[in-house]
Amino acid sequence: MDLHFGDSKPTDDERAAVDALLGPPESSWEGADRFDADLRWARGGREARDRRDLLLPGLHAINDRIGWISEGALDYLCRRLTVPPAEAYGVATFYAMFSVKPRPATVLHVCTDLACAAAGASEVCAGIEARLGPGSGVSVERGPCLGLCERAPAALAIKAGDPVRTAVSAPATVPGAVLAASAPDSAPEEPLAALAVPQAGDPSLTLLRRVGVVDPSSLDDYRAHGGYTALRRAFELGPAAVIREVTDSGLVGRGGAAFPTGRKWQATASQPDRPHYVVCNADESEPGTFKDRVIMEGDPYALVEAMTIAGYATGAHRGHLYLRGEYPRALRRLEHAIAQARARGFLGDDVLGQGYAFDIEIRRGAGAYICGEETALFNSIEGYRGEPRSKPPFPVEKGLFGKPTVANNVETLVNVLPVLTMGAPAYAAIGTGASTGPKLFCVSGSVRRPGVYELPFGATLGELLELAGVRERLRAVLLGGAAGGFVRPDELDVPLTFEGTREAGTTLGSGVVMAFDDSVPLPRLLLRIAEFFRDESCGQCVPCRVGTVRQEEALHRIVERRGAAAADDIVLLREVGRAMRDASICGLGQTAWNAVESAIDRLGAYE
Repeated sequence: MDLHFGDSKPTDDERAAVDALLGPPESSWEGADRFDADLRWARGGREARDRRDLLLPGLHAINDRIGWISEGALDYLCRRLTVPPAEAYGVATFYAMFSVKPRPATVLHVCTDLACAAAGASEVCAGIEARLGPGSGVSVERGPCLGLCERAPAALAIKAGDPVRTAVSAPATVPGAVLAASAPDSAPEEPLAALAVPQAGDPSLTLLRRVGVVDPSSLDDYRAHGGYTALRRAFELGPAAVIREVTDSGLVGRGGAAFPTGRKWQATASQPDRPHYVVCNADESEPGTFKDRVIMEGDPYALVEAMTIAGYATGAHRGHLYLRGEYPRALRRLEHAIAQARARGFLGDDVLGQGYAFDIEIRRGAGAYICGEETALFNSIEGYRGEPRSKPPFPVEKGLFGKPTVANNVETLVNVLPVLTMGAPAYAAIGTGASTGPKLFCVSGSVRRPGVYELPFGATLGELLELAGVRERLRAVLLGGAAGGFVRPDELDVPLTFEGTREAGTTLGSGVVMAFDDSVPLPRLLLRIAEFFRDESCGQCVPCRVGTVRQEEALHRIVERRGAAAADDIVLLREVGRAMRDASICGLGQTAWNAVESAIDRLGAYE
């Protein structure tokens, strides 16, 4: 492979950022300050290509230090990894958090998605932009959900440097967001994760019982409240029995697909190809979803323990935790938890003296909703654009690095802990026959007590909204986020189970429940959903790439009331929606029409 580089050179800071990750260069080809006789070929090229998975961390290193990725910095990183610059450029431009054009060192991300839009994000953003003029040294970027919906509207400031500094303003005000951007170290500290859990301290909780009770930085406190009891029982049972317990419990994936977890683990464990991998999908980017963030910030050791159990059961010795790039505090908590677990023998070459080796590596996403799809996530970790793969083969056969892989999200994994501590029969007795165990719901919008709620499967939507204190004049409830569907105020008796929501013609999804009163203009809300899917489509397949554009265009025409063609545009929307649902490669295109369709059919959005 002949690699062609430009003439641009990295600055000293850019070079230092890459070298801090990869170590000093060993040859002139890689950029060392020494003379080699022939630079037409790469020394150790095959070995360097085996490190392609460090491309995303390398891009983060440059972006964190400088604030953007120059041509010289990209070329230097590509030399170090023997990656074609054109491919690396395609990766760098795939993610919303990176920029390949010069911009200020400080970027203020202001959420303008569903919950924040309903809470007045546009007005706040306009005030911030007026206060921070062109010469402020701050780039204000309106963007999708930041996972802070319980504190809407929200803003996240990232100030590049060594080290990179971050600050959150939520609920965002103009003065608070300006302070976060101009002086992140002086901004008020983020509220405790427990404030996002209105039920915090309730002893009847299962998944959230430690949030707000234990010190999330203390391994000893975690153990004092039952931590690592499940892992010890797993070692007593053995891998096969652990999988049997998970299967008998009826645990299904909590990310929306609801695939039986035990079957997935068994299929991975039975593969003769080695090595096996465990991947935790912590890239929750569905608008309105923030439950995984609350667990990672408030109970990080639970996720470390659960990933270790998953590795032990499936014969994996390495886990990758793919963490959403907009979660800086969760990153700090998890880095600390993993380091402490490794130092105390709960991770490493000999976990708890059982002769089992397992370790966890964190990989940061960089702002791409599509990477919540598991195969797109694998591509992202491997250093490629986060585009979904065709199936089959399925991840249990050929997943990360082409090896058998079990991929679960955060909520699914932490459910394994009570399965082992209370036993499969007791766990299965919670909820309903087809939807067992407890479920986390992210409630936001027009409610008095937004946050993460834990209820057994089978509770009704009305019971959940009563807990959250739904406001008067309820207009609609969105279940499942942007990829979900709306229900009317007279349909609150819908049971919150996978089968119950299906029968009601909607979806439970990942547990998003967003309430909207009659002050929220529904057509504008639907337009924002369409804009979200257009921006987040990876563009790989035609039905999604073109369909999301046509959907947004039609909704713009309807909202702006151009002519009398609304009926024709609704017919067009239905045709485009069916094409996306039937022919898109992955779930993004297949569900991009769901919310709009339900709003037209159930709410009469354009009547």
